[in-house]
Amino acid sequence: MPYQWTDPTTPDAPWQLTLWPHRSLPRAGFAAVILGCFTAITLPLYGLLGTAVLWGMLPFVLIAVAALWWGLQASYKSGEIEERLTLAADATHLTRRNPNGDTQEWACNTYWARATLHTAGGPVPNYVTLSGNGREVEIGAFLSEDERKALYDDLERRLSDAAPR
Repeated sequence: MPYQWTDPTTPDAPWQLTLWPHRSLPRAGFAAVILGCFTAITLPLYGLLGTAVLWGMLPFVLIAVAALWWGLQASYKSGEIEERLTLAADATHLTRRNPNGDTQEWACNTYWARATLHTAGGPVPNYVTLSGNGREVEIGAFLSEDERKALYDDLERRLSDAAPR
């Protein structure tokens, strides 16, 4: 799953949750996809070697490969989102780092923090929010529907464990 809990090393240490978007094509496969696409597109052009038609077709081939490269780079850039949730007995803190480098933060007392699963009406099905301190913030909107359900269950359990009694 594209989120991971870090267990506290001592009883007083906070729980840490890190969330990131799923990447179906890792960076290592990027070059292989570009090379494979270039090879597949240029195969029909080998019969045109030595003709003027090759020079008419070549710019379109290069534009197609460049568009694929640009699209994959844009996808990687949009996937540079990271959310970190820290659950301590006295405070809950959520930090979101956006692809453009901006950070958004939310904090509240753990006793008042509540996780909510919105099955309908949100921007995505099974939308998960945290509320407290007069604000409601989304968490894990980039996760799949099943991952958001699992995240909600984890958050409910950890919030109840972390909150002071």
